Amino acid sequence: METVEIKKWIRDIPDFPEKGVIFRDITPLLKNPEVFKYSLNKIVELIKDWDFDCIVSPESRGFIFATPLAYIMDKEFVPIRKPGKLPYKTYSISYELEYGQTSLEMHADAIEKGEKVIVVDDVLATGGTTKAIKELIERAGGETVGVVCLAELTYLNPRENLKDLEIASLIRY
Repeated sequence: METVEIKKWIRDIPDFPEKGVIFRDITPLLKNPEVFKYSLNKIVELIKDWDFDCIVSPESRGFIFATPLAYIMDKEFVPIRKPGKLPYKTYSISYELEYGQTSLEMHADAIEKGEKVIVVDDVLATGGTTKAIKELIERAGGETVGVVCLAELTYLNPRENLKDLEIASLIRY
């Protein structure tokens, strides 16, 4: 299988969640174990030489890739959740999406001071979510060293928001 073939397993949903947005639906990819496993293995290849201790990821689709990557690479996993979903003390941040505003939270004790962290997500769009997560990590005393995703939406220029981070994406739109 070629990396380019992965795009065949990602469905485009026009005008979702609102008019003018093309939603990249990864559920067909997840339904095919061979393609999902291939995708995870290729992501591991992209980041195997990165120096990091911990993987963080926003819910919910990011978890689908981040938790097996943490397992495969023997790294910590820290979930970034929507408000009110974490039971302990949290750091919280609100930020703008390409189609609205939202908030995220992380347990206040999830990242140790000086810990090197990468962000894993399914799709990197504007970079706004990653930028917000980077701020949460810094509040906890950690250092965000990079972001890796299955698909990068280059037409939204996410790298402009994340100039100080290493960025790896398996496929690009």
